[in-house]
Amino acid sequence: MTLSIDCAAIRLLLAISAFGAVGSAYAEPAATDDQTLARVRIVTARQTPIASEAVLTGDIQAQAQVNVAFRTNGKVAQRRVEVGDHVEADQVLAVLEPLTQQANLDNAKAALASAEALLTQAKVSFERQKQLLAGGFTTRSTYDNAEQELRTTQASVDSARAALGTAQEQFSYTELRAGVAGIVTSRSFEVGQVVQSGQTVLVLAQDGPRDAVFNVYESLLAHPPTGGTIAVALQSDPKVTTTGTVREVSPTVDAASGTVRVKIGLQTTPAAMGLGAVVVGRGRFAPRDSVVLPWSALYRYDGNPSVWIFDPATRKVSVRAVEIDHFGPDIIALKRGVEPGERVVVAGIQFLRPGQTVAAAEIAGQ
Repeated sequence: MTLSIDCAAIRLLLAISAFGAVGSAYAEPAATDDQTLARVRIVTARQTPIASEAVLTGDIQAQAQVNVAFRTNGKVAQRRVEVGDHVEADQVLAVLEPLTQQANLDNAKAALASAEALLTQAKVSFERQKQLLAGGFTTRSTYDNAEQELRTTQASVDSARAALGTAQEQFSYTELRAGVAGIVTSRSFEVGQVVQSGQTVLVLAQDGPRDAVFNVYESLLAHPPTGGTIAVALQSDPKVTTTGTVREVSPTVDAASGTVRVKIGLQTTPAAMGLGAVVVGRGRFAPRDSVVLPWSALYRYDGNPSVWIFDPATRKVSVRAVEIDHFGPDIIALKRGVEPGERVVVAGIQFLRPGQTVAAAEIAGQ
């Protein structure tokens, strides 16, 4: 009797265990189905006013450069400056051998001395004839000849003086002077070289205002910075800053780089911003509305920048190509592709596929 009761109890326990196992088997797939949904985070796209900033690298250049050349032909005898030297306006930079010019100068001096001697003799002769004519001891014709001789010799002296001035000026051409103060930036001659009149031998960066010169992509010129003011900082020491305005824009595009040369006239030039110094220019553009998303939303699909769009009605995602306006430190601004109010996936995009059903959680405050 006791054995029968024990067997019945055992069968009852086995039956209860079997039902429990069946119940567990039916509950587990439901949990498994929830776990198969990809978990993503989304944000609602909104238009935000964005004031973009362009950052460019350039260098400091002089607003005016002077090509210096000799004004006569000759052989270089002396070179007194090097690249980088600062020179004054009347400083002698180089000297030609003045053999021909010296000979012409000596001839002009001798011609003037001869003309002046003849003039002195003509003056004495004229005064004598003048006195004799007053006393009636000479003829009017002789007096007129003496007067004519005086005037002729006077003209000869004037001509000789002019020739001497020309010879002195030609002699001065053997000395090279810039005519302006500045810094030598280029040299293309050596001692002993024969140079021609007008041939550029030195290039000077004239003292005075300075430009920050940048090579700018043409698209930036379509919407110039607001106010036209550019902040310029020294790359090696960002504490050294100044401001400037656009002074000149090249009318042509460089064929090699596709850029346009823009010169920014600096209002003040710090001492540290010497010629050739590398500077960084920053220009802030006028604000404009744009859809802004975190960097994490950007995805590459079929070789194009894209984002994943979440449809709350179907809980499915789809990939959409976008056009990027510009990049920020941690955001991207879209030109087109996403409309305000659409939900964009910003986390969990690595394992998505088009048409996939996902479990989405919206990030508050985004």
